[in-house]
Amino acid sequence: MIESTRRNALGMLGGLAAAGLITGKANAAPRLGSKKKALYWAATVTPCNKNGDFDPGAMAATLAWHKKCGADGVVVLGTSGEFPSFTVKERRFITETAIKNRNGLNIIVGPGTPNIIETTELARHAQDSGADGLLVIPPFYFNEPPIEGLTDYYKRLFDTVSMPINLYHIPGTSEVSINIDLLNNLKGYDNLAGIKDSSGSTEGFARFVAAFPELNMRCGTNNNLEVALGNGMGTILADGNQFSAKCANIFKAFHAGGDWKAEIAKLRAAQRMMRDASMGANTYATMKYILSQEMGGPETYARTPMPQLTDDQRASLKAALAKVNAMG
Repeated sequence: MIESTRRNALGMLGGLAAAGLITGKANAAPRLGSKKKALYWAATVTPCNKNGDFDPGAMAATLAWHKKCGADGVVVLGTSGEFPSFTVKERRFITETAIKNRNGLNIIVGPGTPNIIETTELARHAQDSGADGLLVIPPFYFNEPPIEGLTDYYKRLFDTVSMPINLYHIPGTSEVSINIDLLNNLKGYDNLAGIKDSSGSTEGFARFVAAFPELNMRCGTNNNLEVALGNGMGTILADGNQFSAKCANIFKAFHAGGDWKAEIAKLRAAQRMMRDASMGANTYATMKYILSQEMGGPETYARTPMPQLTDDQRASLKAALAKVNAMG
């Protein structure tokens, strides 16, 4: 009789769990890694000297600049941070430098590589160093691996670290898409925090937001800021390397109930002016040059294979930046 009662009790518990009435890992509220979702993270560059060596002093100054401008956080070693151009050892040091000089910023680290061994190694290091979250690009080089393989890759990562993890959707660069089916395969992990969508597709981003309103589905391009903020989501913007205060002003206006769409228009106008003046300059070198001009510090440089700016490109960008700053 005792055994029968025990079996009945276990059966009842199983039924309650299946109904979602007992909270377990799969039913726990997601851990997003920040107190609010509608925040601005700058997708920071990784400053290098003219020889291409990482400059830790310039990194500390860059984080202090973003804090001064009103950023809520930064993403370290994302695409703007030229992460594939640095060794694992260098990436560990860059992560440590950023966290040491965080100045109250929320720090998300990109540990992604094409192989799960180094990705989990860098993820563990970021967690142990005190990062607030991860932004993980899918394993690149192999075009569109099957969802079964991607699911296994990410599950191995989720089983290794407990910190909030965001998936990075940038198919134009990685050649590997993040999709709703993949996210559904991973939603049993309470540290699935969201995504960064840098595809630029408004329709695709809207579908992500509608499918996972409980997560932080951050936009990675400024054309999707209306969708993000209209749904209480955040952003991770490379635009912050050139105009961090303008990016932060969008979110300040949003939280104050002000005209945040007017602030978006200001950011886009500034970016158009800089694009028109770029003379075909490399994106990474341009971001670093404009950032150094805004900070009033020495120029930092892109790492090979990215080319540096010519003197004519510098002059054109500097003149355009003066016009942007005169606009306010």
